[in-house]
Amino acid sequence: MRAVQGALIVASSIQIILGYSQMWAICSRFFSPLGMVPVISLVGFGLFDRGFPVLGRCVEIGIPMLILFVAFSQYLKNFKFRDLPILERFALLISITVIWAYAHLLTASGAYKHHPELTQRNCRTDKANLISSAPWIKIPYPLQWGAPTFDAGHAFGMMAAVLVSLIESTAAYKAASRLASATPPPAHVLSRGIGWQGIGILLNGLFGTLSGSSVSVENVGLLGSTRIGSRRVIQISAGFMIFFSMLGKFGALFASIPFTIFAAVYCVLFGLVASVGLSFLQFTNMNSMRNLFITGVSLFLGFSVPEYFREYTAKALHEPAHTNAGWFNDFLNTIFSSSPTVALLVAVFLDNTLDLKDSARAKDRGMPWWAKFRTFKGDGRNEEFYTLPFNLNRFFPPS
Repeated sequence: MRAVQGALIVASSIQIILGYSQMWAICSRFFSPLGMVPVISLVGFGLFDRGFPVLGRCVEIGIPMLILFVAFSQYLKNFKFRDLPILERFALLISITVIWAYAHLLTASGAYKHHPELTQRNCRTDKANLISSAPWIKIPYPLQWGAPTFDAGHAFGMMAAVLVSLIESTAAYKAASRLASATPPPAHVLSRGIGWQGIGILLNGLFGTLSGSSVSVENVGLLGSTRIGSRRVIQISAGFMIFFSMLGKFGALFASIPFTIFAAVYCVLFGLVASVGLSFLQFTNMNSMRNLFITGVSLFLGFSVPEYFREYTAKALHEPAHTNAGWFNDFLNTIFSSSPTVALLVAVFLDNTLDLKDSARAKDRGMPWWAKFRTFKGDGRNEEFYTLPFNLNRFFPPS
């Protein structure tokens, strides 16, 4: 735990430096709508193994959850109570509550009593006695596991994970802005978000959470499903999470929800995010053979390269990069196991090197549409969408 803390603290400097120095803003100028298509799409499609393969571990819970969520959020979304689209806004909460209660009835009635251990683990709501063993109140505090230990090898491995998080978060930012009907994030705002995420990873290291921070892809999809894009909702939700994180029984209660229920939701939410990536094709010329080549190759390699790394590891019992330098192995294996990261490397390289002499290429890539949103002052709506709350712009003025 202390070694992970030290690695997170060191690795957080990557996003903090890239974000607040505006270096990531400079890098983002090489991104075009064409280049972002495979990256954003694979943020959703790349998580396909967390969808139906997990749902299938307990189909009697997963299938009803998937059907109910789709029915409430899509087919019955126009149902209103006092002019409020209740089912569209609260489809996820209602569906989870109903299916969770259904799963608990199955568990309490002994439906899984004689089933294999794997089935019980994926279907039961009383697994591991979480609620009875959790404390009522537990207040986290920095360095509760002791002083972090720092190792160069661990730090380099964690830096690769942070870079992957940076790329996936960038794609998720752009997807979220589109689903919220906002302007594309200006370069300064994109870089600022990465910097704040680095601060989050630093806090993860100090508090010993064992994992870093990244954009929640499912929350981006939920934004599209509920059509709620208010920052106030996020701020209130964050307050609830901070408060209830101190109540151990409360967290254990939600941890008792079978993960199959969430897998059913992922089938919809990850698909929504992937479709946002594909929607960027409308700003490009897909009659261009160049664009077809870049899109197809980057999407295919984004799927194929990480799959090769997974299959190689399963067969050889070690990852493809297997040298005496452990930090080097961790770095390469982490980078090339991420579908969006592979897609970004391939798509941005090809998009910025292939047939650029033709003056029509910028239009084919969708650059004229994107260019006016590059700066904060480029569109009057940016102030509404991206000004920091609580008058914090006094300390972090837009550039």
